[in-house]
Amino acid sequence: MKKTLSQSIKFLIFFSISAFLFWIIYRGQDTSEIFEVLKNEVNYLWILVSLLFGLLSHVSRTIRWNMLIESLGRKPRFTNTFLAVMVGYFANLALPRMGEISRCGVISKYEDVSFSKLIGTVVLERALDIVMLLLLLLLTMFTQFEVLSNFMTRNPQVSSKLSAVFASSITMYVMLALALLVFIFRKKFKHTTFYKKILFTLGNFMDGFKAIRKLDNKLPFILHTVFIWVMYYLMTYICFFSFGFTSNLPALAGLTVFVMGSFGMVAPVQGGIGAWHFMVIGTLLIYLPNTPDIEKLSRSFALVVHGSQTAMIIIVGALSVIALPFVNRSKSLNQNS
Repeated sequence: MKKTLSQSIKFLIFFSISAFLFWIIYRGQDTSEIFEVLKNEVNYLWILVSLLFGLLSHVSRTIRWNMLIESLGRKPRFTNTFLAVMVGYFANLALPRMGEISRCGVISKYEDVSFSKLIGTVVLERALDIVMLLLLLLLTMFTQFEVLSNFMTRNPQVSSKLSAVFASSITMYVMLALALLVFIFRKKFKHTTFYKKILFTLGNFMDGFKAIRKLDNKLPFILHTVFIWVMYYLMTYICFFSFGFTSNLPALAGLTVFVMGSFGMVAPVQGGIGAWHFMVIGTLLIYLPNTPDIEKLSRSFALVVHGSQTAMIIIVGALSVIALPFVNRSKSLNQNS
């Protein structure tokens, strides 16, 4: 009961933040004008192509995760892993970062793999994703420094928040305090059941995190990592051809919009709602400052691109939740018999 209440409160908080950001961005905008753009100025064929790239990225992520799990000595079915990945994306729309827990729970349940080891593999995946995002950020800074500089100048609240995150010493102080407490009471703490459970869980977690060392062939793993992010980039850039005002923007502009939008997705809100729109719209305004009705057009672009990707996650994610028990029905029947 308490857990359900806690999750409900978290959902309401994050949803309120998302709704507020979304309202801030689209307030004062005549909805009929946006609907007019959506009806007459969007080539939805390119949107469908972008969703295909999205599905390919999810398939590649499934294969990559299976490689990590197999290095732990287990061989989950591709179908279960793919459905778990999609359930994870679906869960992230309810609570940020809930997806990582959800997909590990699915595989742990249906493939009988240690949950803590699975968490280790997911943390490893996230670490690799951060590395890829930072590499793309460096590439963007090198090739589009003036655009990024203009974005920060026009949106000082973003740069100040980023600076506060990196400059804050609160996290360091908390970690030092915890380390000091553990050191002081280490002898008593070592004999507790809680401590032994922590050691066991951490051991499994590290086994999962170190899974990459046990990979027989690391090259396919690296190639899948690169492929996933290329597909992510194409999901955004291909949508440029859906709108007349963005169709002539260069590929590097697409990279900048993608990277800035990715940082919006990292924000602690469901599916990057509001934060992603803000980053993408702000970037387009810098690239196309003299375009007539640019604010209306850029808002329409963000609405269509993010809306289509979110709709795909909702549809495929919901179908995955429904499909899992049926896909594993034979296994459940064998266990009950």
